Amino acid sequence: MKKIFLALLLLNVFITSAQQFPPVTIPGSEVRKITSTIVNGQEYELHILLPAGYDTSTKKYPVVYLMDSQWDFPVVKSIYGQQYFDGFIPELIVVGVTWGGAHPNPDSLRARDYTPTGEARLPQSGGADHFLDFMKKELFPFVETNYKADADNRILMGCSLGGLFTMYTLFIHTDMFTGYAAASPAVAWDNEVLYRFEKNFAEKKLAKPVRIYMTVGDVEMGRPVFEKFAGDLSKHNYSNVQLRSKVLENTGHSGTKSETYSRGLQYIFERARLQFSAEELNKFAGTYQSSKGEKVELKHEGNQLYLLAGPKIKLLLYANTKTHFYATHEFFNMYFKFANDKIESFDLVRYGGTQTFNKIK
Repeated sequence: MKKIFLALLLLNVFITSAQQFPPVTIPGSEVRKITSTIVNGQEYELHILLPAGYDTSTKKYPVVYLMDSQWDFPVVKSIYGQQYFDGFIPELIVVGVTWGGAHPNPDSLRARDYTPTGEARLPQSGGADHFLDFMKKELFPFVETNYKADADNRILMGCSLGGLFTMYTLFIHTDMFTGYAAASPAVAWDNEVLYRFEKNFAEKKLAKPVRIYMTVGDVEMGRPVFEKFAGDLSKHNYSNVQLRSKVLENTGHSGTKSETYSRGLQYIFERARLQFSAEELNKFAGTYQSSKGEKVELKHEGNQLYLLAGPKIKLLLYANTKTHFYATHEFFNMYFKFANDKIESFDLVRYGGTQTFNKIK
């Protein structure tokens, strides 16, 4: 009788505790599961972050595929919110990939899936090609069928072995992604085998441009190997490739993630700053008014275009395209509409909404 009473007491404590301290969820995200027939029936858990307004939107979004989501999804969720709000990156879908099933061991499974060659000390290693087949034939179709995903705009991010996998994918399966961010990539893996794959990459003619951002911490033991690798890559001047690498101050191996993913996304989505002639800029100059009666002035000064709103607001505008200008103080985009080579209006897209301003003079 005492055992039954004790069991009931413990159950009551558990239920009460669960009610008082519910699990924390990440707003705007969801969990999906997919089982791979390519990787020996392995179940993968997908942590998916959708942008605000996704449900009512008709557009397609770039997709960031994040390795080691079991550790890094919350980090990238925060980074996305910060960088999007500040206007450095567009709206994105984030797909974090980790392992499902009963009691998965990420340390062992990542050594299997993220390494391009086998090493004797890790007998399960060398399965990167199988994992890439899973991504290409099972993961991408799943995401691009179930979500508003832009199949022509995928980004791959990973750290350590995930960074090794990121660089290997760049070299061997370049067409799968348009952007790569590798934090502390394990360049030394298998006697620096990445160099062997890089030779094939150097001979490729890329059909579309790619951007690569990679880092190492300044106190990491692998820093000399990374710096040599980064230096060798930068000397090649690959066609249609933009590469940036950085040594992060006062940073160790695990600490490279947040800055690499922040700066990497900024670099991958970095917008143009086109230079227009005075004649071209004068087409944009003038006074514009919204349906609510709000007025702004666009003014051409020197070789720049400015937006003036009242006596205190003067914003420098940059041209991303001939019809898209932006400012860097926040998510602030202006899309101009032309008729007979004259500007009629622009849509001001800011965080949380869109306003149309018509040119009145």
